[in-house]
Amino acid sequence: MSDTAAVVSPVRRIVARTIDLRKDYLLGKNVVHALRGVSIEFRQGDFVAIMGASGSGKSTLLNLLGCLDKPTSGRYMLAGQDVSQLDDYALSKMRSRYLGFIFQSYNLIPQLSVVENIQIPLQYQGDDSPAALERCVRLAKLVGLGDRLDHRPTELSGGQQQRVAIARSLVNNPHVILADEPTGNLDSATGEEIMGLLDALNRAGRTIIMVTHEADIAAHAHRVLRLRDGRIEHDGRP
Repeated sequence: MSDTAAVVSPVRRIVARTIDLRKDYLLGKNVVHALRGVSIEFRQGDFVAIMGASGSGKSTLLNLLGCLDKPTSGRYMLAGQDVSQLDDYALSKMRSRYLGFIFQSYNLIPQLSVVENIQIPLQYQGDDSPAALERCVRLAKLVGLGDRLDHRPTELSGGQQQRVAIARSLVNNPHVILADEPTGNLDSATGEEIMGLLDALNRAGRTIIMVTHEADIAAHAHRVLRLRDGRIEHDGRP
């Protein structure tokens, strides 16, 4: 090969893909078209922000990507599998195997310690081995909570609670991390700390799909999907 030959970067694999995805809701006697034929691809290492006004369909899209709901029609491919019409049990298995979740309200169990909250997804999989516990401790240290392992959520600040949620989202080594307004309940300085942590995870190769209404938070993403009336209005760089 010539010394001047171009180096071709490897093509990143598709980890999630929707094809003409539609979701309708019956509201009284009226049908609400929450998603109207959304077709998108997410590749390994993407950092995507989903934006849009209230009612644009962003939460509906995130729920479908998270296997928390089923589409009215269309297809959703996750890790090469069509999950569009799976039953609730099969969707639960897909969530536990391929997805990690970060919620605005943290969704921690107040009676459990930091390590025990991180361990919850593994317990759903029936893994309570010493190795699983060790992994939870490592993740707690990764997000800066090595000195808070036995603390309960009520003993933590909002930012620390969100760090627990991030560690929990990583414990099953997911293909995709789904974040729903991850800084929504935090002050701006703490929000930037959390986004710095997500930036670092993305640089390490994690795929992150995040719903936000804040432009400065969306600026951390490499790609922005803007929804309007259930359709993609914009798909490109922030």
